[in-house]
Amino acid sequence: MVRRGSMQYWHRRRAAKPLPRIRSAPLSSELCISNMLAYKAGMTYLTMIDDSQSPSKNMDIARACTVLEVPRTEAYGIRLYTKDQITGYKRVYAEVYSAQAAQKIGIKNPKFTEDKINNAKAMAEPMEISLLLSAYPEESSSLEQNHPDRYEAKIIGGKDASEKIDFAAKFLGKEVKPSDIFKNGEYVDAFAISKGKGWQGPVKRFGISRLFHKATGKSRHVGTLGPTNPANVLYTVPQAGQTGYHYRAERNKRILKIGTKAEVEQINKKGGFSNYGFVKNDYILIDGSVPGSAKRIVRLRHSMNYAGAAVKEPKVTYVSKV
Repeated sequence: MVRRGSMQYWHRRRAAKPLPRIRSAPLSSELCISNMLAYKAGMTYLTMIDDSQSPSKNMDIARACTVLEVPRTEAYGIRLYTKDQITGYKRVYAEVYSAQAAQKIGIKNPKFTEDKINNAKAMAEPMEISLLLSAYPEESSSLEQNHPDRYEAKIIGGKDASEKIDFAAKFLGKEVKPSDIFKNGEYVDAFAISKGKGWQGPVKRFGISRLFHKATGKSRHVGTLGPTNPANVLYTVPQAGQTGYHYRAERNKRILKIGTKAEVEQINKKGGFSNYGFVKNDYILIDGSVPGSAKRIVRLRHSMNYAGAAVKEPKVTYVSKV
């Protein structure tokens, strides 16, 4: 019996929410928004001029890529964190809302609006500033969802908290485009939830070998659960359980192209993407694959490993529509 499957992902439980969590952000000297939400449409391939140091340098090469649709995203608020004097953890002490944008998502009578942002800054010394964003997938007919997805994106870079607040205030109540956050050729980290496969046995879940048909009355189970003395089953023993629909992060994915709403005909297939349909908003082409099925939420964050690195814009020559 050979056990496969990394223990780094133990325990393998279902994701609690369809929105992937992001717990950290890279260090940056430039003011920017740390992450953005998109929806996975499917995969295709493109050709580009190889700008690496491989033997195919300056040649036309084909690359598989994932199409991510970015719905209309609006900044409806700014969240200010300060350090709790008792616990030492960060806590929210003020939220500044755009009155018009907040009303769309059901927030009535906010304490601080955009005209009272200075009052919120004067309450305490902020240690972290996040931009509150809402994505509206219902405006795309491919997604059967009638409510916005709300999330927050940390503001990184800048000299001090006041500069970060002024930067976030520029987006308050306005639409945020993917080109406002990312650049062509930039490396990002993709956060998503993997494809769910339900309750599976240890052969499929961990890749153990099937037993000989004369060994026991069963063949698709683990050979032994452990010793008889002490009679204890360790958590490392492969057993049946939930497979798939886990939080996963894939790092260092390169953005090959950021397209606008007017350029969707360059990527839309004749009958639309399988299990998704047609892309109707801004989109991002990511080199390689990302976790999850079609219509799954994918959050892109500036890469931790390539923070501050020079961005080399790729030259895309053709995108397949087949």
